[in-house]
Amino acid sequence: MTATDPALTALAQSWCALSLLHGRIEAHLERALQSGHGLSTREYSLLDVLSRQHDGEGGHLQMKQVADAVVLSQSATTRLVTRLEDRGLLSRYLCPTDRRGIYTDVTPSGATLLEEARPTNDAALREALDAAAQNPELAPLVQAVETLRVPA
Repeated sequence: MTATDPALTALAQSWCALSLLHGRIEAHLERALQSGHGLSTREYSLLDVLSRQHDGEGGHLQMKQVADAVVLSQSATTRLVTRLEDRGLLSRYLCPTDRRGIYTDVTPSGATLLEEARPTNDAALREALDAAAQNPELAPLVQAVETLRVPA
């Protein structure tokens, strides 16, 4: 395979289209969440991930798992958690079975804000996908996103 190989060029073009779709969706979500709720997409995502924790076995996420879920480094995730904790939206506590572990929970204020923001996020996502579907380059990717089913 060479740099001018048509298969490689097509792959690069597909990657660019996927990146474009992601960027457009994220920018649309960012504007909607910031203007409506004072949240960034990363903050919303973090609240959403943490709100799905439960008290059962394996129900609380360690910071590395949280970082993986929100697609950030551990240090960036820790800074994000600190910002939301400073706003009263999250709280941290020591793991009862392993004193080295620290868990993070959504506070009642954080849960309320998340529930208020969820319809905004969902509507903005729908709008962004509908707009992208009008672009012939992005339409197949939108269709793939809409048919993709990720296990819970």
